[in-house]
Amino acid sequence: METADVIESAGVATIADWLDARLAAANRHAGGRFAITIPGGSTPFPILEKLVQRDPGPAWSAMVVWPNDDRIVPEDHAASNTGKMRALLEPAGAEVHALAERDKPPHFALTWLGMGPDGHIASLFPNTDPADDDPRMIRRLTPDPLPAHAPFDRITLTLPALTDTDAILFTLGGAADKRSTFEVAMRGEHDLPVARLLRIAAARGIPVTVFT
Repeated sequence: METADVIESAGVATIADWLDARLAAANRHAGGRFAITIPGGSTPFPILEKLVQRDPGPAWSAMVVWPNDDRIVPEDHAASNTGKMRALLEPAGAEVHALAERDKPPHFALTWLGMGPDGHIASLFPNTDPADDDPRMIRRLTPDPLPAHAPFDRITLTLPALTDTDAILFTLGGAADKRSTFEVAMRGEHDLPVARLLRIAAARGIPVTVFT
């Protein structure tokens, strides 16, 4: 199941160039506002900062940005993905949408994901057994084990929400263990959450790009 265009050893500027082009195409296609979903964690923010600094840069005012997931903490908490995204992207003109269980997510022009060495995406950890046909688009859940650096309950988009998209981007941050897990997922040799998402993408013809 080779389903991704893999770009090796990409730096922040290269990924920012790719995103800038992708977001410009999404803006032209939408002819108005469009939605994307982006990850938290340490990898995306330097890329987002590079994009925000560009002049001209992406059409932020046309964008509604949804986190893939978040920790159940106040937005001013250091662990809040939404708070960090709001602080960076709203001054540039984007609207940042905090996740709530009763939300109905839109179709996304882009689903940008990270991935853990255990194959989790968003907060869909292996213990959560995410379903391709989950009737809910957003779930509150508890990872097991709780990550030591962020021991909080989570709220997350589910597989149906993440795959209601025109394209999928992964940024793996240069980690060898993540690269290995992703390669095995592409071959369909395990059933971790990332592999389930890649199966859906392959079945629907959703293009997947991964920066290692």
